[in-house]
Amino acid sequence: MTSPSVVVFDYGSGNVHSAVKALERAGADVELTSDRERAFAADGLVVPGVGAFRAVMDQLTAARGNELIERRLAGGRPVLGICVGMQVLFEHGIEFGVETEGLGQWPGTVALLPAPVVPHMGWNTVSAPEGSVLFSGLDDERFYFVHSYAAQDWTLETMPPFPEPLVTWSEHGGPFIAAVENGPLSATQFHPEKSGDAGIRLLSNWIGSLR
Repeated sequence: MTSPSVVVFDYGSGNVHSAVKALERAGADVELTSDRERAFAADGLVVPGVGAFRAVMDQLTAARGNELIERRLAGGRPVLGICVGMQVLFEHGIEFGVETEGLGQWPGTVALLPAPVVPHMGWNTVSAPEGSVLFSGLDDERFYFVHSYAAQDWTLETMPPFPEPLVTWSEHGGPFIAAVENGPLSATQFHPEKSGDAGIRLLSNWIGSLR
């Protein structure tokens, strides 16, 4: 059986090479490219992101990654966002009092964590819902976070026949969204590529869903 093809979209954000290596370890046939047609044709698309919400949105829009993500999701083709690559899927991000429009795939605003110490950096547990594909076999595992901002409310309402999204939570100063599984669109606030064997297992679970 051939390995699923996965493109890590290279739009100028950092951390792409560690994502490529982790996905290869997890069993994917991985390509790092900024070519939108190759990215559209792959079985899975990974959109990493590090740094500021506005900078990632500017880079992603300049590379027409917003169009690529919309086009893939319209065709039911899987996308996985990581860290700020997850944050920009929400409607808005607020940093230093400045509001930036996101991709709007999910309602809500990414804002500063209400914690005495930020960034939230290091290993933390998560609370995944029953039926999660990403977290299958990963009960009580810890994942690596490094972020000061997060989505802290889930307000998307779905109506039958559409299934309810699966939302995973973590906590730093208060609850925040650690991952979402919503049809073809999945995302993690933590870095699976920096989360050791648990992160590789999570990526393997996602890759397995591409078959």
